[in-house]
Amino acid sequence: MPFILPSATILLCVLTLLPLWRHPHWTVRGLDFPRIQLAAFAAFILTAQLAITAFGKSADLRVVLPALLCLVWHLTRIAPYSKFWPTEVKDCTGHDKAKRLSILTANVLTPNRDSARLIRVVRKYRPDILVTVESDNWWQDRLDTLAPEMPYAIKQPQDNLYGMHVYSRRPLENSRISFLVQDDVPSIHCRVTLGTGDAVQLHILHPAPPSPTENPKASQRDAELQIVARTVAENGSPTIVAGDLNDVAWSRTTRSFRKISGLLDPRVGRGMFNTFHARYPFIRWPLDHVFHSPHFTLSSIRRLPDIGSDHFPLFVELMQGTSQKAPQKKE
Repeated sequence: MPFILPSATILLCVLTLLPLWRHPHWTVRGLDFPRIQLAAFAAFILTAQLAITAFGKSADLRVVLPALLCLVWHLTRIAPYSKFWPTEVKDCTGHDKAKRLSILTANVLTPNRDSARLIRVVRKYRPDILVTVESDNWWQDRLDTLAPEMPYAIKQPQDNLYGMHVYSRRPLENSRISFLVQDDVPSIHCRVTLGTGDAVQLHILHPAPPSPTENPKASQRDAELQIVARTVAENGSPTIVAGDLNDVAWSRTTRSFRKISGLLDPRVGRGMFNTFHARYPFIRWPLDHVFHSPHFTLSSIRRLPDIGSDHFPLFVELMQGTSQKAPQKKE
């Protein structure tokens, strides 16, 4: 028993410090994900230490301080994704439907065969654009039933968990399917036309995660995000990046992606909207994203109901070209 708390504290410190190392192996980079869980672990250890420690001795402070520092460190990473933080994206003030663009992004999970649940969600929320990843030919056949409502589409069915589809109510132009880093991992790039006639650049991504069953290192995922970030920065036009990035919002990689691209995250100051894992409430983090340029303000963001996948869908509605005197910038 005397060794339980010190051992737990050492484990906490190791799990906290490892992600500071820039090694790309999944055992290191994967520890970026469970910041919420590690913060809870640190709070538990700290509470237990305070409950059983007799104060007044300098040695006691050395026992409590590591857990306290770990707790503070994790909280600084996840705090921007709470309602206590200032919002990064302003709420929209206009009501012009022609300037609105809504996106529903869903990792459907290829073995999941309950397509009816996703189609019901799509018909309920009526997004302008539906983005699916992990969608194969079976899913394409079912999603094609949306064609009368969403006649514009880009399709890349694959049976390796990296298929993707875009269905849209609005015209899609200059569409292309690229394999930026890996030959079997696609990304979709196109322009969507708003009701005003203005064009918005859309990038749909689903890079492979660092994991023992996928890529042992994060190098490929990080490279794809860097390529798209530089493309967005060079373009400068109204842009949206959406999909399952297989990375959390607070990681070094995603923060670098947003810094280079200049894109904003509508979750900042509003909540985490954790989309993975749908089956395990205590192991969740935000893997599915909709980032956008400062040309947009936010009308709505919400995590949608379970569709039988290991991910929840994410719905975001944006408004372009509000009456702001200046574009939004990161706080």
